[in-house]
Amino acid sequence: MSLSLTEEYINNLSLDNETILNIISTDLNLPFFKINSTVKLLKEENTIPFISRYRKEVTGYLDETQVRDIFHKMTHYENIESRKIEIVKVVFSRGMLNDELYNNIMKAATFSELEDIYAPYKRKKKTRAMIAIEKGLELLSELMLELGDIEIKKEAAKFVDPEKGVNTVEDALDGAMDILAEKTAHNTDLRDLIKKYLLKNAKIKVEGLKNEETSVYKMYYNFNEYLKEIKPHRILAINRGEREGELNVEIDFETEECEKLLLSKIKLANDYHKNAVNDGLKRLLIPSVTREIRSIFSDNADEHGIEVFVKNLKSLLMQPPIKKNRIIGIDPGIRTGTKGAALDETGKFLGYFLFYQEKKQEAKKIVLEAIKKYNASIIAVGNGTGSHEVRELVSETLTENNIEIHFTVVDEDGASVYSASDIAREEFPDLDLTIRGAISIGRRLQDPLAELVKIDPKSLGVGLYQHDVNQGKLSLALDEVVESVVNQVGVNINTASYSLLKYVSGLSPATARSIVMYRDMYGEIKERSELKKIKGLGDKTFEQAAGFLKILNGNNCLDATWVHPENYQVASEIYDILRKNKKVSKEEIKWVSQKYSVTENLVKEIIGELEKPSLDPREDYPKPIFQKGIISFDDLKVGAKVTGKIKNVVDFGAFVDIGIKESGLIHISEISNKYIKNPMEVLKVGDIKEFTIIDMDHSRKRISLSLKR
Repeated sequence: MSLSLTEEYINNLSLDNETILNIISTDLNLPFFKINSTVKLLKEENTIPFISRYRKEVTGYLDETQVRDIFHKMTHYENIESRKIEIVKVVFSRGMLNDELYNNIMKAATFSELEDIYAPYKRKKKTRAMIAIEKGLELLSELMLELGDIEIKKEAAKFVDPEKGVNTVEDALDGAMDILAEKTAHNTDLRDLIKKYLLKNAKIKVEGLKNEETSVYKMYYNFNEYLKEIKPHRILAINRGEREGELNVEIDFETEECEKLLLSKIKLANDYHKNAVNDGLKRLLIPSVTREIRSIFSDNADEHGIEVFVKNLKSLLMQPPIKKNRIIGIDPGIRTGTKGAALDETGKFLGYFLFYQEKKQEAKKIVLEAIKKYNASIIAVGNGTGSHEVRELVSETLTENNIEIHFTVVDEDGASVYSASDIAREEFPDLDLTIRGAISIGRRLQDPLAELVKIDPKSLGVGLYQHDVNQGKLSLALDEVVESVVNQVGVNINTASYSLLKYVSGLSPATARSIVMYRDMYGEIKERSELKKIKGLGDKTFEQAAGFLKILNGNNCLDATWVHPENYQVASEIYDILRKNKKVSKEEIKWVSQKYSVTENLVKEIIGELEKPSLDPREDYPKPIFQKGIISFDDLKVGAKVTGKIKNVVDFGAFVDIGIKESGLIHISEISNKYIKNPMEVLKVGDIKEFTIIDMDHSRKRISLSLKR
C-alpha cells in the first residue's frame, strides 16, 4: 500500500465539484459560468421550470432543456464519484488497496466499468489472484515483469512454501501469472483499448432457440450486424427475446486480433508474462468488456426508447384545448350499450344517457335529444370497439336533422385505466365506470392536458418498446415531461384538479391537496398572495409556484399573467406607462430598469407579457379533425387521399388515425422525398396531414400510407 493512501487521506475523500462542473461544461459545450450558476440554483432547491423561466439572467439565458441536461449530468457524475469514494473506502478497510487499484477505480468512466473493477473485492469467493497474493506471490509477479524465462524460474524456486500451499516451482509461477492476469484485466488503459476495438470491429450475433416459423422474433433468427450500425429498437427487441428464452446473443469478433493488439502495447519480459496477459485477456478482460458493451448498448437503447416516448408524450399533452364549447363525450360499447356524457364549457359533468346502436332509430332519437337538451356544439366519440357504428349513427343523426355541429374521434388509450382509478372514484363516486370513461373522452377534447395528467403516461399508447426499457428511468422521464408541459402552459388555480396541481413547480402532492381543500372550504382564490395562507405553502414554495398559477378575473390583473409576484412593482410601473402611451420607449425601459435595479431584458419581457397576457403555447399545435361524414375500411382504395392525425411516432415510421377503427402506417421511407434518419425530423404526435394510400392488406386490415409527392 502506498504511503499516500493513509487512513486520513481516504477518510477525507470528497466530491471534486469543480472537476464535475468542468466535465459537464465540456459534455454540453456550455461556458463554465453558466454551468456553475445553474448548479448553484439547483442546489438551493429551485425547480427546473422556475430556473428556466424566472432566473434566465442568472443562468445566462439557458432554456429548460439545457437546465434539465445540466441537472441530469450533475446527478450522474455526482453519483458515480460518490460510488468511487464508497468503493475505495471499502477496499481500503479490507487492506486490499494499492496505488494501481486506486487509480483504476478513480479513472473508471462508467458504472459498469467501476463495478467490474470492484467485483473481485466484494465477492465472498476469493479470486485466483487474491489467493496467490495471500500465498506471498505478489513480489514474484513483479519480478515476472522484468526477468527472462530462466531467471524467473530460478526466482520462483525461492517462493516454494508447502505451508502456504506453494508446493512446486510451477505452483509459484502459476500464482504469479494469476496476479498478472487480473492486473491486466483491471488496467483501465488496456480495457479502453479492447473496448474501442470491439466497438469498431465486433458484431452482435443472434441465434434463435425455438421454432422459427411461429416465433415473433423470426427476423432475429441467424441475425448479425456490426455494433456500430445496429439501431436502438433492435437492441430492445433482441434483449427482450433473450429474456424470454427465444434468442441466444453473443458479441462476435476475432480473438486473435485482440491478442495482437494487446500484446503490441505491452513490453513482455518472458513467456510466463505473455501467457499471463493472454489469460487475463480471454478469461477476465474480454468477458468483462463485452458485459460492459452489452450494458452500454442496452442503456443507450433504453435512453432512445425513453426519448421517443417523451417526445411523443409532449406532443400529445400539447394538443390545443377546444375552449368555450359544450361537449358530448361518447364511449362506444356493445354488450352493455354505449354511454354518453354531457359537459359544460368548463368540463363540468351535466348528465349522461345510454343507447344501443343496434336499435338504430331509437339510438338516433336519444342522441338528438341529448344534443338539444345540453345544447352541445361538438361530439367526441372514442375510437374503441364499436366506434365505427357509433360514428355512423351520429353522422346520420346530424345529417337527417340538419344540425350544424361536428363530431371528432378521440383516442381512448388509458380511458379505462382512468375510469377505474382512485382519482375517477373520487371525482365521480356515484357513476358507473363506462360513464366516467365517456366523461374522460369528452374532457380529452376540451382540455387534453388537464385530463391526460390523471392517467399513467405508460397507458397512453405513444411509446416504443415501453415495457422493455428501464421502468424506473421511464417513470422519471415521463414525470419530467408532464411537469415541463404543465408549467409551460400554466394552470388556472381555481379550476385545476389535484392531478394537475401536483405537477406545478414547487408543489408537492400534499400542497396540491391543501390547495384543493382550501378552495373547497373558502371558495375561489382571489389573488396569488392568498396562497401563503394555505397549509404547507411557505415562502420558498410560493416563490417556486406562484408564477405558474393563474387567477382569472381576480383582484389583481397581474395574477393572470406570467409576471412573477417578485416583479409586480416593475410590472405596475410598466402597466401605467402602457395605459398612457400604448408603448414603452427605449428611454422609459432604461429608466424603469435603473429605478428598480433590474435588467433591461427583464423589463422587455414584462412588456411582452403585458401586451399579450397568458398566451397559450398550445395554440400553435394542430387542432383535431372534425367530421360530418363517415368512412370505413371498405370505402378506401389504393391511390385515395385521406386526412389523418399522427398517433404515435416510432423509429420505423408513424401510426396514423384516419378516422376509422384501423390505424394507417407510414414507413420512414414514405415520409419524405429527402433522406431522413428519424421520422421525428418531420412528424410529431398530433400533426394533421393529407396522405396517399399506397397499399391495403384486406386480410389483415392494414393500410400503408405515403407523404411523398
